[in-house]
Amino acid sequence: MLFNSLAFSLFFPLVTFGYFLLRPGQRWWWLLLASCVFYMYFRPVYILVLALTIGIDYAAGLLMERSSDFRVRRRWLGASLIANIGILAFFKYWGFLDENLAALTGWTGSPLRLPVLDVVLPVGLSFHTFQAMSYTFDVYYRRQKAERHLGIYALYVMFYPQLVAGPIERPGQLLPQFREHHTIDYGRISKGLVRMLWGLFKKIVIADRLSLFVDPIFREPEGYGGITMVWAILFFSIQIYADFSGYCDIALGAAQVMGFRLMENFRHPYFSASFREFWTRWHISLSQWFRDFVYIPLGGNRVPIVKEIRNLLIVFALSGLWHGASWTFVVWGLIHGFFLITERLLFPNGRSSTILNRLLTFTGVCLAWVFFRADSFDDAMQVFAGLLRPSAGWIGLPLITTQSFITDLLLLLLLFLAEWRQWHQPGTASAAPSRRWAAYGWHAALAVLILLYGVFEAQSFIYFQF
Repeated sequence: MLFNSLAFSLFFPLVTFGYFLLRPGQRWWWLLLASCVFYMYFRPVYILVLALTIGIDYAAGLLMERSSDFRVRRRWLGASLIANIGILAFFKYWGFLDENLAALTGWTGSPLRLPVLDVVLPVGLSFHTFQAMSYTFDVYYRRQKAERHLGIYALYVMFYPQLVAGPIERPGQLLPQFREHHTIDYGRISKGLVRMLWGLFKKIVIADRLSLFVDPIFREPEGYGGITMVWAILFFSIQIYADFSGYCDIALGAAQVMGFRLMENFRHPYFSASFREFWTRWHISLSQWFRDFVYIPLGGNRVPIVKEIRNLLIVFALSGLWHGASWTFVVWGLIHGFFLITERLLFPNGRSSTILNRLLTFTGVCLAWVFFRADSFDDAMQVFAGLLRPSAGWIGLPLITTQSFITDLLLLLLLFLAEWRQWHQPGTASAAPSRRWAAYGWHAALAVLILLYGVFEAQSFIYFQF
């Protein structure tokens, strides 16, 4: 079920009203039922896959907690990881493994191929898999007590606001909240609804409008050049931010209405003055996951510089592969790894927060996004080559009228000003003015802009594919 769909506009108030009508001790099953319906709306059969991993991880957690034998605990951790990673590899990376196996053995004249499987990637598989693995890791390291209530644990994995595209929550932050008594607080509900409105604006008005410009160019990059490519790269960079952060805004807002506190997944990443800072502000939950469960166990930065470089490259290669079963994603991750290594070597004390450093960081991030968005290496190279090709006009794209293009720029200016205000005044909901009457006007203006300029074809969120 998409947040920007008619179905969700009916689902959300129904679930919320039902939640507050029930007694606190009964609310867990209502949320679990709602989460199952939410997930099954995409592809019902895959609820069985989710149920299987939930059962395995739940049992593994209990067995690890009961045992004082390190080897036994490690054995159950391994069983949980094999189940989760195995399912992820089967659905997400089977075709990728097949292609690379064929390429590696092609010199023999009879390349090896894996059996052809006609399977569809379960939506949000990488997100809830990593959330489940957070639980088993934390129980293994004795940072988290095993959850004995199967329904509560299942709800931890399946909580509908963040089930499909995060943020990836840690058990110590989310599990206790399912036992809290959340009352009706109109101030909190209002803030949650405002955040959902802001997220819808970023998705429907910004991201989906920009996709109308970006998609045709990246679909056939050889047909465009010059300024068109500059706009396409810039617009996709803004599109993916507005799309993903918009999803998170809606998720956090929906949870906040009911009284739940999810972690912030974005903190204005495009204002970063360094690539290191960027990764403390972009997809924060995933960055922390790789930091805690991959980077630090490898030694982090408490090792010789050569091993630190190795650790960074491993983390970002895995981060790229997490995003998609393609070498273009791996390259995107490695580019960021090299960016961080360069900063580490040239600026051991960090980079200053100057406008120039912010512009350089933003430019590097934008160029790296080309590999993330392109369908293949050839398409990525065509995009970069297109930067050197001439184009007609200041827009360079005859499909876009000047009036529409100017409208898009004005909407982007509004987004920038709102983000800039939030940057300087943290906690300001969707950059709303402090005075109540002005805030009401701002929220009404957002609603009007959504109605006037929104794209209502219910386009999927980009990160749903991961």
